[in-house]
Amino acid sequence: MASTAEGMKSLLEDRVVKSKWPARLDLAQSLSGLGLGLFMWTHLILVSSILFGKDAMLAITHVMEASFLTPDEAGGYTLIPALTAVGVFGLFIVHACLAMRKFPSDWKAHKTFRSQMAMMNHSDTNGWYTQVVTGFIMFFLGSVHLYIMATQADKIGPQLSADRMWTYGMWPLYLILLFAVEMHGAIGMYRLAIKWGVFDGKDPRATRKRLKVLKTLVTVFFLSLGLASLAAYVKIGIENVENNRVGERYVAGQEG
Repeated sequence: MASTAEGMKSLLEDRVVKSKWPARLDLAQSLSGLGLGLFMWTHLILVSSILFGKDAMLAITHVMEASFLTPDEAGGYTLIPALTAVGVFGLFIVHACLAMRKFPSDWKAHKTFRSQMAMMNHSDTNGWYTQVVTGFIMFFLGSVHLYIMATQADKIGPQLSADRMWTYGMWPLYLILLFAVEMHGAIGMYRLAIKWGVFDGKDPRATRKRLKVLKTLVTVFFLSLGLASLAAYVKIGIENVENNRVGERYVAGQEG
């Protein structure tokens, strides 16, 4: 009887196919998240050039449009930022689809997860749920932003971007999106480092504590930078309305 049971167990084990797809999908999710996170931080740093004045932001815009390849260098190829927005949007959709594999499948599962999360009160689990919520927000607001960048890439600049923020009332969207993106990105980068053990060293526990501090510092830094940049664009937008400059393209050296 025992030999028969062992034989059936062996037969079942032989028929089990160990799929590598879950691991491959996890790796794809991590890599896409890493790419989006690095792009988001780089993008925010470039956008914050407005804090150094309109000419600084215009210079960054010209570099992004490869205007140095045009004869007069006054305007570049707006197709470049448009295609960049389309590419980022595609990667964003891929990452969202991969991440949704691990979301609660229905309301009952969500309720069960929430009760267990409250019982454990584990910071990393709470962080994952924060990513779920911010990811949901980003799916809608981020899509709007990327669509605008893809279809209106010719309207990127110190004054036209400010008009979009203030005159066309987009600043509330960008304010919410700023918090969602920064929190999602910082937590995501932290979880990537923990998941793949990139900085574990000899004492993973100590490393985790340091990474948590770093995550908080990064979040505070980029939120502060983003809020300051948003305020600068709103200020310029208000000035454009007061001076009847809405819709005017900024020309280098015009500032002041």
